[in-house]
Amino acid sequence: MSWPERPVIYEINTVVWLSELSRAAGHPITLADVPPDTWNAVTPDGVDAVWLMGVWERSLVGLAIANAHPGLRASFHEALPDLRAEDVSGSPYCVRRYVVAEEFGGDDGLAQARAELAVRGVRLVLDFVPNHVAPDHPWVAGHPEFFVRGADGEIERGKDPYFPAWPDVVQLNAFSPALRTAATMTLAGIAARCDGIRCDMAMLVTNEIFARTWRTSPQPEQDFWPEVIGGLRAQHPETVLIAEAYWDMEWSLQQQGFNFCYDKRLYDRLIGRDVAGVRAHLHADPGYQSRLLRFLENQDEPRIASELPPDAAKAAAVAIATLPGATLWHEGQFEGRRVRPPVFLTRRPDETPDHDLATWYRRLLAIVAGHGVRRGDWRLLDVEGWPDNRSCESLLAWEWARHLVVVNFSDRPAQGLIPVDRPGRCTDLLDGTVYEGISPRYVALGPWGCHLFEAA
Repeated sequence: MSWPERPVIYEINTVVWLSELSRAAGHPITLADVPPDTWNAVTPDGVDAVWLMGVWERSLVGLAIANAHPGLRASFHEALPDLRAEDVSGSPYCVRRYVVAEEFGGDDGLAQARAELAVRGVRLVLDFVPNHVAPDHPWVAGHPEFFVRGADGEIERGKDPYFPAWPDVVQLNAFSPALRTAATMTLAGIAARCDGIRCDMAMLVTNEIFARTWRTSPQPEQDFWPEVIGGLRAQHPETVLIAEAYWDMEWSLQQQGFNFCYDKRLYDRLIGRDVAGVRAHLHADPGYQSRLLRFLENQDEPRIASELPPDAAKAAAVAIATLPGATLWHEGQFEGRRVRPPVFLTRRPDETPDHDLATWYRRLLAIVAGHGVRRGDWRLLDVEGWPDNRSCESLLAWEWARHLVVVNFSDRPAQGLIPVDRPGRCTDLLDGTVYEGISPRYVALGPWGCHLFEAA
């Protein structure tokens, strides 16, 4: 199934989702048993792909390590005060094998899930962890040459340059030719079962970062991702690759073969309510921006409802829904969930869903998709003010072929002039108001207010 140019992806925490479905049904539900209405619920209008986060077989050794780790245990209890032993399943990024966990229905269950999504015109995204595996992964005993070894010859635990080592995984050697061959085969095996792959902490295996982290030399002549992705493309040329990327590595990873990279800079500026920073970020080259993945939350970031006031979160959502690039939404975000459970847990606390907010989000997605908002060329607009008006500095604006977006990203009213020349009738798709002419368009928005104009 081919991908749209600007896909919208919906992330699901697989173990939590299936656990909740199972409790509601009174019996185990696997990926093969998910009811049609439930698939419909997670593929609303405007969603192009579902990311089933964490389907792979988890490590029992990793689980024991996690349960014995005081810091992790504290985080479990913080998210789930009534924690039970069965609520902890280990990390989905401590991969024992790249086969679908039996409790999720195995590889056959995944195939059924992919078929259900395909019927709805929706693609499937899965995970790949390039930098480490579980201590009981078959490679540990069968291919010790794949791993980084310390001065004493022992296999090192996984880490990045800025934090202590992770306790439950062991470090792969990104400079090993044998490991690169194995990684290519693993990635191809995943690609055979899905339409897109999200690569965890993708920057850690680049030559630059790996050499800095492990002080290893000599570096291979070719970087990790061009070699591995080149091998993948020979077998699966249409697979979309998404890089979890930090430390300003987005451009580099795009050049190394990724279709999209996380836009963590935009996320940080939106969460920080830094409207000037957001505007500066959006002045980047449109080609670069078209390959960024915009998000407000995911399994690693706090829930947006716990970070921004409700109206501010809506304004941020309108922004990322109408910008170029890919868009990521997180299961529970639409309903206003505030607790992000650690990925080790199979259960999350009960929270009362905000049905009005869920309706608002789904309407936003449907509007953007149904009206073709993100079609054609995109252009950032500079909002103009006048001598006694500084409030225009809170306004963000951009246009597509037939649409104009204006967001007041502040808690104060704002006014400004949008430099556009579009005579004739237009409609604000967010509230249905019809306007006659926008040439130039004077706007006055309340705190966190938004316009999404469509020309007649």
